[in-house]
Amino acid sequence: MRRPSEPVGTAAHTLRRSRITLLTAVVATVGLVACGTRSAGTDAGPTSPAGGAEDRPRTAFSKMLDEVAETCPADGPPQAPPSGPANPLPSGEETPPSGAVEPIAPTAGPEVELNARDWCAGHLHEERVAQALWDLKNPTPADVRTILNDLGYIDERIHGLRQSGTAIRFSLDLRDRGGRLCMAGSAAGPRTVVDMCVAPATGPFVTGQRRQ
Repeated sequence: MRRPSEPVGTAAHTLRRSRITLLTAVVATVGLVACGTRSAGTDAGPTSPAGGAEDRPRTAFSKMLDEVAETCPADGPPQAPPSGPANPLPSGEETPPSGAVEPIAPTAGPEVELNARDWCAGHLHEERVAQALWDLKNPTPADVRTILNDLGYIDERIHGLRQSGTAIRFSLDLRDRGGRLCMAGSAAGPRTVVDMCVAPATGPFVTGQRRQ
């Protein structure tokens, strides 16, 4: 005896349920792949602009130079010292002997080789650096570098930092806007000395003539 055939409605329902199960599996697989792709992108993170962090110290250094020289003239040669007596003699007083020595205008060094802005700023750098180093007792190169950094002088502009007896010697390259200003210092507590100097206009830094 033959078994009765399965109802047509039941067969259609089974086929439809198989197709839905297959479609669900495909969608889940595609979603998993997409999720993995997004995760890989997230792990990589955004790309930082090239050179951004490296330029910040230089920008801060340039800003410090501008702030120190804010009250200085923009350009021109430094003013030479007067060639005669600082104060005129009152009438009736004897004039100085004819053989008296008068101030001589410099012919070399920062006084004649630096422009007005650098000459003015040089005195301000001398004062601020020397004052910051005076209180150092038994200074070390690391101590001096830390103070110079705190004042805004970056490492690439600090040269020749070394121990010399009880003093720490160093030079600062302050060339800016075509200028030639530099500093030559000796940190030794109350015997600290900082003088402006002249560096080459271009090329590698070399300490030039110092102020006498």
